[in-house]
Amino acid sequence: MMSDPESANAEETQNAPFELEQTDMYSKYLLHSRTEILFVLRSMIKKNCLTSVYFDQGRSFLLTAILDVDERNKRFILDRGGDEDVNQKALQAPRLLCTANLERVKIQFLLDGLESIRHNGRMAFTAKIPETLLRLQRREYFRLETPQVNPILCQLKTKNENGVPLTHELPLLDISGGGVCLMAPTSAEGLFPVGTIFSDARIELPEEGVIQIDLEVRNNFRITMRNGNQHLRVGCQFIDLPGNRLTLIQRYITRIERERKARLSGLE
Repeated sequence: MMSDPESANAEETQNAPFELEQTDMYSKYLLHSRTEILFVLRSMIKKNCLTSVYFDQGRSFLLTAILDVDERNKRFILDRGGDEDVNQKALQAPRLLCTANLERVKIQFLLDGLESIRHNGRMAFTAKIPETLLRLQRREYFRLETPQVNPILCQLKTKNENGVPLTHELPLLDISGGGVCLMAPTSAEGLFPVGTIFSDARIELPEEGVIQIDLEVRNNFRITMRNGNQHLRVGCQFIDLPGNRLTLIQRYITRIERERKARLSGLE
């Protein structure tokens, strides 16, 4: 059984910047071949690829993984999430959007509902194999999970009800050429309604320098950790990011990925 929740979906995901919903821009990355779609789903199983399933207008999500593909019945099986309340809400959602990263390739597809099933002696989800699947392999969309020990901080400026300037420093959960994901205390939820714009936010990327950017909140949702603690996950999109700052971000992502691969291969 998988752990914890996330946010957003198709007609129901209009608040989140999912490429699958922007067919005018990303239609050329859509797969329609059943053979190709099955290959991707089976690759996700082979690589133990985690999948986020978004629903309820971006307010809920669950983290899962594909367990099996039933080609004969045109269905596949997913693990249940760790929160049974979220599982039940997902079962009631008419449409859900799945997103994952498979070896640096962004994968997205829609589901027309989930059903409960028993698989290998435990409860799981089943769904129809999607008719289309987005496979987006563009470097600027690769999302890097940032270090949680000595995290990168994003500095945001707001004002209180009396107009007094306030500064908030929030740790990054991940970064890409398109935006960042921030972690905030649940007590700060009122600061992050979808559509909120933070001008002149500052992020210091180690060994690269400080970037100053404008951010727009695209989604937010509560995450329950395994220890029971909750925090707010805030997805933000860069607004009119200058090319030199995008280059700096991509350079940072490339360096961190190279260092991680070197450690895994025993070169460090």
